[in-house]
Amino acid sequence: MILGLVIGVAALIFLVLKTKIHAFIALLIAGSITGIVGGMNPTDVVTEMTNGFGSTLASIGIVIGLGVMMGRILEVSGAAETLAYTLIKKLGKKKEEWAMAAAGYIVSIPIFVDSAFVILNPLVKALSRKTGKSVVALGVALAIGLAATHHAVPPTPGPLGVAGIFGADLGLMILAGLIFAVPIVIAGVLYAKWIGKRIYQVPEENGDGFVRPEEGQAYQEFLDAVDERSKALPSFAKSIMPILIPIILIFLNTTLGALNDAGVFTINETVLSYIKFIGNPVIAVTLGVIVAIYTLANNLRRSEALDRMEEGITTAGIILLVTGAGGALGNVLRASGAGDYIAAQIAEWPLPAVLIPFFIATIVRLIQGSGTVAMVTAASISAPIIAGLDVNLVLAAQAAALGAMVFSYFNDSLFWVVNRMLGIKNVKEQILVWSIPTTIGWAVSLVMLVIADFIF
Repeated sequence: MILGLVIGVAALIFLVLKTKIHAFIALLIAGSITGIVGGMNPTDVVTEMTNGFGSTLASIGIVIGLGVMMGRILEVSGAAETLAYTLIKKLGKKKEEWAMAAAGYIVSIPIFVDSAFVILNPLVKALSRKTGKSVVALGVALAIGLAATHHAVPPTPGPLGVAGIFGADLGLMILAGLIFAVPIVIAGVLYAKWIGKRIYQVPEENGDGFVRPEEGQAYQEFLDAVDERSKALPSFAKSIMPILIPIILIFLNTTLGALNDAGVFTINETVLSYIKFIGNPVIAVTLGVIVAIYTLANNLRRSEALDRMEEGITTAGIILLVTGAGGALGNVLRASGAGDYIAAQIAEWPLPAVLIPFFIATIVRLIQGSGTVAMVTAASISAPIIAGLDVNLVLAAQAAALGAMVFSYFNDSLFWVVNRMLGIKNVKEQILVWSIPTTIGWAVSLVMLVIADFIF
């Protein structure tokens, strides 16, 4: 089982780094090797891979498709530019990375992190195109803001489930998560600024590709043109509505559902079912796309509007394939039992009690890629151990949630979503763009947990 894991991961790294085989195919090959060498029935390996591919795209595939359609409308209508200008005017010039991180910090509380990045990515591209800032710096800042609260703050499914397993107070879990996420975001933005200078890349002026010009050549031109250009663009209200509507609907769904389940107040079952329906990410983002069509694409002919949306769908194809293949590999790793076995061994290490769930989550995340699965697995294994020790349950729950933030790489769907949507194809750069900042966030959270455990 462990040998299969080692050989499979080694094969994946070799294929991606040294051969002409595409990452999509390499992920499928690695999953096959891991399962077969690990002792699984070959037909079961295929079943688990297809199930993993399907379940991953079932949760994120439709939203990615809808998100890129919306993004194309926001781009061609000028709405993304409006949002870019407004952010700069309100938060001050030269602070775009902080603006994107702040947006991510808020948005990812109610919205699944992959979906949130897809929804906000057009804003990243618009800011990069119009300010000359590296799309990498802006994208990493946004993604780390999203990842921080995704890992730490209920009602995001992972930390919510962990809090329930440990029996931690939900209100204190939310408060602790909001506090722990701040230093993670600060460290992430500082790294984003550094990596943006190392990998200076901006979107093409006309098209979906990316170029690497001399840094800073467009920034002063942008500052001179902000006020004049903004007069010809859609209003801020029209521009923000397609993004805001899905966020509000999803937030209402998760928040009201959590409060109802917790017994804070009772919602009529029929009313709650409709709230859950319109607050489902698929329905919520669909409504956002419809709003974008009828508020921002009024000046486009029917055929032109359809063409623009199909342009967006074309760019989503490879993202969907690679994301699904990452889910296929992760599902084989889960089915092989390697993650559970290693996690059980880690639980016996002589660690400070609060760090037991942290390191179990770390190992499971590295093995199978899903942060949510790593959190829940760590909580399930460590909760019986923690119950007999003098440990703050909220900190133990945060440890399980934040330990799963470590080194996002090939078997994590967000790794591919972030890198592909930012136009990063070189493997070394992909690791610098997303694996390293998530590990920095993991290290910052480790320090915070040790300090908090000493105090509380």
